[in-house]
Amino acid sequence: MHADAFEWLNISAEQAARRLLGCELVRTIDGQEIRVRIVETEAYDQEDEASHAFRGRTARNDVMFRRAGHLYVYFTYGMHYCCNVVCGAEGYGSGALIRAVEPLCGFDYLELNRGVSGVNVTNGPAKLTQALSVDMTLNGHDLATPPLQLIEQPALADSMVVAAPRIGISKAADALRRFYIADSTYVSRK
Repeated sequence: MHADAFEWLNISAEQAARRLLGCELVRTIDGQEIRVRIVETEAYDQEDEASHAFRGRTARNDVMFRRAGHLYVYFTYGMHYCCNVVCGAEGYGSGALIRAVEPLCGFDYLELNRGVSGVNVTNGPAKLTQALSVDMTLNGHDLATPPLQLIEQPALADSMVVAAPRIGISKAADALRRFYIADSTYVSRK
């Protein structure tokens, strides 16, 4: 199923990060379907000093060099998971970090997982992975298949999207490689 399922993500990391806005993630846990809308992303690729792929392919970042449509999960600060949707051509390390999502269904499950309510449930990259129970077991997962699927939605109009500097990095920090839906209350920082 995967071969052509994500041809629409076989584009640059910046284009993919922007294109993912408005798309949905469907997480199935214990028979329950949780659905969220992607509202904030950041672009990373192997030519970017801030990217895990910058120094070439390693055991840690191998997934970033796979076909578009895989999930790259990593552990950071010794306590949090973050996830990227792999994009671009196979063999070229690139991905779009999912920074924030808006819950569409399964909100009770998300709140229970996080132990908080409101926008703080999923308005950050580590918050959304905790809410959706995403950890290293999903590293390399094909997003065309359960238990976590990426559902393409129509591209958003340019007027709905803001480009801004990425957050929490020290290298290439001024590049406008963070994208978010302008009117979303779930964006981590405007």
